[in-house]
Amino acid sequence: MPCIIINSETCKGCYLCIEVCPKKSIAIGKDLNSKGYHPALPMENGECSGCESCMIVCPELSIEVYDEE
Repeated sequence: MPCIIINSETCKGCYLCIEVCPKKSIAIGKDLNSKGYHPALPMENGECSGCESCMIVCPELSIEVYDEE
């Protein structure tokens, strides 16, 4: 099953990843990072398809998608 990893410290909260995720597996975080942004976070009950759209669109390269086995 694919797994989304988001580096909350480098995320600037553009939320492009949320827009492109076909499974809506990413949400806006409630806490601020050290730069004052609300970083995107993978949803706990998300159903990531592993399409890597979020990773491709991220301008900060803050997202990695892994296939957990």
